[in-house]
Amino acid sequence: MVTAELIEKLEKLSPELQKQVEKTIDQLLVEKVNPDDTLAEKPKLKREFGGLKGLIWMSDDFDEPLEDFKDYI
Repeated sequence: MVTAELIEKLEKLSPELQKQVEKTIDQLLVEKVNPDDTLAEKPKLKREFGGLKGLIWMSDDFDEPLEDFKDYI
């Protein structure tokens, strides 16, 4: 009964939110395996390309010469 309700709710979410839910579930499962054993090796979560998209930026003048090195150029 609960499983069917969760699946219905999951299907209503966007694909991005579904991935977040999956990652959260994976983290909960890892914590459940060894909640008190902090030294135990935890399984590594699967990495995905584009996970940091939008979080890292570069200044427009990144490639411009620095004024500190003007005398040497």
